[in-house]
Amino acid sequence: MERTILVTRHDLDRLHALIAGVVSERNAEAAEALESELARAQVVDPAEIPADVVTMNSRVRFVDETTGTEREATLVYPQEASASEGRISVLAPVGAALLGLRKGDSIDWPLPNGRTKRLRIVDVIWQPEAAGQYDL
Repeated sequence: MERTILVTRHDLDRLHALIAGVVSERNAEAAEALESELARAQVVDPAEIPADVVTMNSRVRFVDETTGTEREATLVYPQEASASEGRISVLAPVGAALLGLRKGDSIDWPLPNGRTKRLRIVDVIWQPEAAGQYDL
């Protein structure tokens, strides 16, 4: 059974524009995976998104259930990504996997090398919509 993810209308519009602008072959596969996620998303008004959902620019703690490694990261647009600052691009496989998940949700996410990661959201530490910042 496929899970439903929640995405704000604002994020959806910006992510569709991002996907439309992807020209490099390297990012094409990631853009297709993100587009597939968005196609089954339930779209909500930013003011109505629950505070425990990972939206763009959310700070989240998640665990790789395959390795037991716990990480904290912010989900960002590609131009803002920085591994050293814990800023994961939504076009990275892990970034696309996190979008729209809720605290406690898990997902099996295929990696380019044929392996799969199982990620579980431990906590949504900060979400722009919950903080009243609807235009981030």
